[in-house]
Amino acid sequence: MNFLRFSDLCASGQATGKRVFIRADLNVPLNEALQITEDTRIRASLPAMRMALDAGAAVMVTSHLGRPTEGLWRAEDSLAPVAARLSELLGRPVPLIADWVDGGFEVQPGQLVLLENCRLNKGEKKNSPELAAKLGRLCDIFVHDAFGTAHRAEGSTYGIAETAPLACAGPLLAAEMDAIGNALGLPFAGPPQEGQHPLGGPGEARVGGTLPKRPLLAIVAGSKVSTKLTILQSLADKVDGLIVGGGIANTFMLAAGLPIGNSLAEPDLVEQARAVMAAMKARSAEVPIPTDVVVAKRFAADAEATVKAVADVAPDDLILDIGPETAARLATQIENAGTIVWNGPVGVFEFDAFSHGTETLARAIAASPAFSIAGGGDTLAAIAKYGIEPQVGYISTGGGAFLEVLEGRTLPAFEVLARRAN
Repeated sequence: MNFLRFSDLCASGQATGKRVFIRADLNVPLNEALQITEDTRIRASLPAMRMALDAGAAVMVTSHLGRPTEGLWRAEDSLAPVAARLSELLGRPVPLIADWVDGGFEVQPGQLVLLENCRLNKGEKKNSPELAAKLGRLCDIFVHDAFGTAHRAEGSTYGIAETAPLACAGPLLAAEMDAIGNALGLPFAGPPQEGQHPLGGPGEARVGGTLPKRPLLAIVAGSKVSTKLTILQSLADKVDGLIVGGGIANTFMLAAGLPIGNSLAEPDLVEQARAVMAAMKARSAEVPIPTDVVVAKRFAADAEATVKAVADVAPDDLILDIGPETAARLATQIENAGTIVWNGPVGVFEFDAFSHGTETLARAIAASPAFSIAGGGDTLAAIAKYGIEPQVGYISTGGGAFLEVLEGRTLPAFEVLARRAN
């Protein structure tokens, strides 16, 4: 799957003096005083903006923030705090433009403006043709750099990509496409770019071919099989090992005929779990089932934690983590992997007594020479808790988009950029 890269357009001079419209993901958390409490997404979006400014483009940037009602402006939905933070980070004024869809504002080459919350525009969520046409007329080059929205076909992510004279992937989106594609052997992965770290990193693509290094190991955890069943089914056809955790692991334990006490599980999906296990076995792969677990009588941070063999789980036990024997066995599997895809902690890692399984696996991933890619909110929280971010090959900025790629879906952003490139 070919797609244009904004970096290539800038390098060839095609962005010089042009009107460049960047769709970024600046959806940051705000407190009650409308102050930004965490600015990772803003900082991750800076390379595309600096690239455009360095190329001498007239730069327009927009993003969604929260879940506003289209056509209804409220102070809490405004990108004003984002404009202020961008001004600090870029060291230049960043004007905030309201009511921008019909144009009527000036942007000079070498200048950057922020366009107010795009989800305030009528027709944004449903990608109305009228809005898409207006957005396309605003620019010469559309740059999609918001992977977190790549699974949505909205006006500012899809419609404008169809109507702008040129549509391309910004450095953040391109890095996501390369990293995930290379990890899973998907067709949209691009070639390595000059100067990248051997294992990639935030904002970089993995150096290597378009096929994953084997063994390919996936770690998929969460509270319910139903929310990730299609992911598990898709991965069962691709991976050499599939580690499940959390409530998902409990359902797989039921499928293996093991007691889980009063633990969270989905008994009605036991047959689907068995089908995933059978699909893996048919490929001489496996879904390792825990041999020991950490249980408690109640779900609380101060609950007493007890390690038990899985056969000894009592009817009133809650399984809240994998046991040390299981964690050590899975860590060895991680050490021997060639590529690791990680989505979800394997226990209630927010409670210290039930965090050891997730920590063991996290530190094994950090120590492994394998290329690792991690995504999902809880996964990122675990990475931050254990301070292993520098050791993870690539950290995906998208939640829903990351999961849909794992399911084997072609995201709307990928599809339209590939189509426009041709």
